[in-house]
Amino acid sequence: MAHTETKSQLDRLSEALDSGEFRQIRFTLNHTLRPTEVARLIEKSPPKERQILWNLISQELEPEVVQHLSDDIQADILSRMNSEEVLALTESLDSDDMVDILQQLPNRIMKETLRIMDKQNRSRVEQLLSYPEDTAGGLMNTDTTTIRPDITVETTLRYIRRHDEIPEMTDSLIIVSRKDSYIGLLPLTKLLVSDPAITIREIMNTDIKPINANLPDDQVAALFEEHDLVSAPVVDDDGRLLGRITIDDVVDVIREDADHSLMSMAGLDEDEDTFAPVMKTTRRRAVWLGINLLTAFIASAVIGLFEDTIDKVVALAVLMPIVASMGGIAGSQTLTLVIRGQALGHVERSNAGWLLNREIIVGALNGLLWALVIAVVATIWFNDINIGIIIALAIVINLIAGAIAGTLLPITLKSMGIDPALAGSVLLTTITDVVGFFAFLGLATIFYA
Repeated sequence: MAHTETKSQLDRLSEALDSGEFRQIRFTLNHTLRPTEVARLIEKSPPKERQILWNLISQELEPEVVQHLSDDIQADILSRMNSEEVLALTESLDSDDMVDILQQLPNRIMKETLRIMDKQNRSRVEQLLSYPEDTAGGLMNTDTTTIRPDITVETTLRYIRRHDEIPEMTDSLIIVSRKDSYIGLLPLTKLLVSDPAITIREIMNTDIKPINANLPDDQVAALFEEHDLVSAPVVDDDGRLLGRITIDDVVDVIREDADHSLMSMAGLDEDEDTFAPVMKTTRRRAVWLGINLLTAFIASAVIGLFEDTIDKVVALAVLMPIVASMGGIAGSQTLTLVIRGQALGHVERSNAGWLLNREIIVGALNGLLWALVIAVVATIWFNDINIGIIIALAIVINLIAGAIAGTLLPITLKSMGIDPALAGSVLLTTITDVVGFFAFLGLATIFYA
């Protein structure tokens, strides 16, 4: 019911935007919708309406909305601001969210914004900027609540009550030495029920290991999933506490990785704006269309080798797309499975051989099944048993080739430091087209010689 109500509110807001009822729009944006819903409305609006909506948002709400926008739209909005406006927008955000936004700025504006920050904030932001954004250091927030192990529970509770509030997503207090070296964690649930007279050392948890600041973000997400973490401390190589990572940042990593895999298979950026300008969209897509054109020429060249055979048997030209399509689909199924397995950490060198054997057997079995069906249809269609045998053999060969390519391509590309989601589908299509055409037309040349 809540989802349906929200959806109707967004629809009513879109109608008000079309009719120019800006007073109603301003009230809805600032008092009715949550910041995440406002961000979603902005993302689903074309550029002209998007700018109107942003201008109607109150300054107090802007920081909460902007952190939920995609990178492309963030960059577009921030590009219209000077350094003072950027600072006013980001100064109320957590340090990790502030850094995410600053990274969307041109270097000149980012340096100017850093220059006019107060010393404490600048120091915290520069520390986060020193780490790549796809590492634990780039994800962490420096806002933590720390205590010493030698104080009592009662002293700890008094210390916490002195704060107006504790950082969001705080499920545990972080215990450090006098030199800020990480020692352990104390869950708040345990603190609240413990004897006020005992020391923190007696009840703290030292089993949970901290996360190194240089750990890649996908491994951070795996740790959170494995240990059901809400937050985790981050340390440098010397074990000194730097900050903490919270579950909301990890959810963003998981979502971005999923978007990346999906969009990369089409040669697109995961932050691709649905309503991006025509020329920007054209430039991004033109690159991969050009690469695909080159691979298409390779497949066409293979067909050209058998031009005389095609001239003699016209049925070959009619049936060729079937062979390429079946191999391409089979290969894509395997490719998607392996890339997903890599993302989840399931596929490694030790089990790649088993996976390859399984996919070859599956490809062969599916090849035999559908080769029989297609052979019967082709024989009846063209009244030529040779055509049926040729396409059946070609289907089996191409499905096995698709299974092998779909398994080995992601593993090989990853070992070369190339994103399998980005390059895998283009290379797979080329392989299945070339193998399919070569097998089909080569067999036809032999049979009809």
